[in-house]
Amino acid sequence: MQQELTTSREADILEECQNTIGYHFRQPELLRAALTHASGANTRLASNERLEFLGDSVLGLVTCEQVYLRFPDYQEGDLTKVKSVVVSRRTCARFSKALNLGAFMFLGRGMHAHTDKVPASLLADVYESLVGAIFLDGGLEAARPFILRQLGPEIEEVAEGAGAGNFKSQLQQVAQREFSATPQYVLLDEKGPDHSKCFKIAAVIGRHTYAGAWGRNKKEAEQRAAMNAYAQINGEPVPFDHD
Repeated sequence: MQQELTTSREADILEECQNTIGYHFRQPELLRAALTHASGANTRLASNERLEFLGDSVLGLVTCEQVYLRFPDYQEGDLTKVKSVVVSRRTCARFSKALNLGAFMFLGRGMHAHTDKVPASLLADVYESLVGAIFLDGGLEAARPFILRQLGPEIEEVAEGAGAGNFKSQLQQVAQREFSATPQYVLLDEKGPDHSKCFKIAAVIGRHTYAGAWGRNKKEAEQRAAMNAYAQINGEPVPFDHD
């Protein structure tokens, strides 16, 4: 159940939001619902929770479609790993902050409608809700270009490194962007005869050591360790066995 637009102030907020995101709704009540946190809604059904559910699936569909097209030589498991690198809750929150969505949210008392005050989890939620609202308003033809304005550069960035298997380079970019730190790689274990050793290496960012990964040589182990670190940063299961 969507809330009606009740004040000119609300209409002004929605208009400013539409100008900012570069999409104008035929049904502005959908945008109103997307920006409404449960704390600022009359009922839970009037909040953005249902739109968040829908938007998450639409975002996943567009991401999978683009990853599928961009990496024609990748098997299913590799595509899944790339998807986990490209989009995550952390990524959605960053997109939301870049669009200044926190400033447009309808929140309850005690919550601050500014991007520097709204928790990252709520910023991620409102981005997914907005995707869902755009999908309902204009279909996939409208949602896809909106998503790709933010997601496209992420995919290209991963593609540049992943094409050569250079996940260490991608992790370095993320670590510097998110943590202002450079990843280090530490040898945890090794096994096998001298002519055929395997190595277990873990990525370390700041004080945090991520899940280690085995490789047939140190270079391979470091690449796999970088992918494990990526996954953990994004809240995903680690792609490589680290036992």
